[in-house]
This record gives sequence, C-alpha cells and structure tokens, in this order.
Amino acid sequence: MGAVDATREPAGATAPARTATEPVLSVRDLVVEYRTDAGVVRAVRGVSFDLYPNESLALVGESGCGKTTLALALLRLLPKLGSVPSGTVRYRGRDGRVVDLLSLDAEQLRRFRWREAAIVFQGAMNSLNPVLRIRDQIRDTVRAHDRGMSRREIDRRGREVLRQVRLDPDRVLPAYPHELSGGMKQRVLIAMSLLLDPQILVLDEPTTALDILTQRAIVDLLHELRAQLGFATIFVSHDLPLAAELADRVATMYAGRIIEIGDVRDIFYHPRHPYTTGLLKAVPPVVGDLPEITSIPGAPPNLLDLPPGCPFHPRCPYAQADCTAAEPALEPLAPAAPGHRAACHHTDQVTFERRPAAGRPVAAEVNADG
Repeated sequence: MGAVDATREPAGATAPARTATEPVLSVRDLVVEYRTDAGVVRAVRGVSFDLYPNESLALVGESGCGKTTLALALLRLLPKLGSVPSGTVRYRGRDGRVVDLLSLDAEQLRRFRWREAAIVFQGAMNSLNPVLRIRDQIRDTVRAHDRGMSRREIDRRGREVLRQVRLDPDRVLPAYPHELSGGMKQRVLIAMSLLLDPQILVLDEPTTALDILTQRAIVDLLHELRAQLGFATIFVSHDLPLAAELADRVATMYAGRIIEIGDVRDIFYHPRHPYTTGLLKAVPPVVGDLPEITSIPGAPPNLLDLPPGCPFHPRCPYAQADCTAAEPALEPLAPAAPGHRAACHHTDQVTFERRPAAGRPVAAEVNADG
C-alpha cells in the first residue's frame, strides 16, 4: 500500500472524460529491462503518466518504441526475461484504496487482474485457444480470477457480455475459434475482458489484421461500451487515425520514453516534438488539400547503444549541438495548452501546418483509411 501523488495535469480543452480529481492509475519513473545475449535492453526508460477514470489514453509510436512493453508491465505480464528494476505503478480502487501493483504477491495479483484491470491482446487468432469452445474459455477465465462464481453464474455473465459486444450467445458459446470470423473473435476477446467489470481496459492493437469495415465496427463498439460501462482505457497502437478516433489524450513514445503527451487535439493539430510531427506528416488527411506525404528518415535507434543526448537527434531536422549534449526532459509547454508536454530542446521551432476544420472531429481529418 502507499499514497498516490494526486497532482494531476490540467485537463485539455476537449477532454470531458477527466472529471475525477484522483487518477485511477499513477505511473512514476517506470523502467523495464530485458536480459538478452547482447546485454540488458532498457525498453522503457523512466516513464511517468496518470490515467483518470473513464479516460482513454493512446500510446503511439513506431514498432520497438516500448509501448506494448509498457502496457504489459502495468499488468505485470512481462515475459520471463523482462523485469522492472525501478519505478512505481499505483492503482486506486473503486473504494479509494491505493495499491502498489509492483508489490502484489501472486494471489493478490490474480485477484487484481480482470477484476480491476484487463487486457485485450494483439491478434485474436493467437489469443484464443483453438481446441476449446468459447464457452469453456470464458469459464476458465472467470475461474482463474474469481473462484467464488458458480458455473451457472459464469454462464449467465458470459451470455451478458457477449450480448454487450453484439454477438449471439447461442451462436458463439458452443463455437470453436476457427468457426468465427476475425471480427467476431476480436469481439469475443473484448467480451472476455469485461467479464469481471474491470475499471481499466488495456487494448493492444485491437484492430490489427481486420478489414476497414470491421475496424469501424470495433471502434464504434468500444465507444459504446466505454460510455455504457465507464471504464478507462490504455490504447496501444501505431495507427494514428485510430488513436485520433479513440483517445482523449495521446502519448508519443520513442526509444522507451514518452516524448510528447497532451490532449488529442493538441497532439494532432499542434504537435511540438519533431518525432510527432514526422509521424503526422506520413499520414494523408481525407479533407482539404493533400499535403506532401513524407516519411521520417533513418530508423529507430538500437536500445543497446543509444546515441548521446536526445535519441531522436540523428533523424531530426531541428537537431543542433545541444541535442547531442543532454537528453531533454518532458517539460510543460505554454499555458495556452494545459497538460501538453514535450521532451525537446527546440519546441519553439517545431512547426506543423494542419489546421482543424470548424466542427469536424479529429478522426475525420487525420484518417489514412477514409
């Protein structure tokens, strides 16, 4: 047990979900390492953020930036070679009690998972057991985290959550995973994550390998469920349009750190880190004039041998001598953008030309798929 630092970031102008004064999850200076034959890889380097009740936070960035490792570390689901040498992850339950998740023993952790926080893993085909019917997988999930429910109660709850994700229980419960479409399997995973009514839902690339129409259905479903059930979400994705669609706030990760975080409109219309602007310039909008689409030069750094100073400086068009001398801290920006922070020595020089259209949602403009 321990007290949470309740100092919250001011809410963004378009983030009505953050109405509570206390975060449901508070992460401070989190470090995650992997042991490899080549050495110790520090995949997450001193990450700090707060997640508020009913808020949706998106973690975006290129593959290998540390976003999935961060999500797994929050629920202590890292593989055996992974460890958390330092940092804190504190969770505030519905009763107001605060728990340090990194100090829970195996039994406490079993009770925490799915009751308080659940995860929808990437790739429905790999997340469901191919030799078990959906009914049996639902029963196994509940029994693993709530040993007090009877089979009848589990089956009733299973039917309830399947209906919540717009699936027919009579069709789905007796089926094997291969008898369901990709979209149906993804909705089964979402239903299973809701079985014990968690307060936090972690979504790791929930629309990967789905066609655009099925992606649209999943996005609409997540909006509906969040409004109905009131859970907070941490959404992991490299898909910027999807982040624009689902998030209240967006955190950009690079080389294991959060290098920019802010309200979704600040990040998509007024980014102040060169990496974030590079990501956005690689995504064509679907309204207005089509700008020149450019990719970020170079490749992400080797985490075993990071460049000196700012890890992004070898790829950065704004890089100067001070960028190689010291790694910039994640600092607040101008008062006009409360809660918007960036880790860059030259935020005042970063420019981005996209302007919001009056009355048009972010996702309608930042959407590569249409």
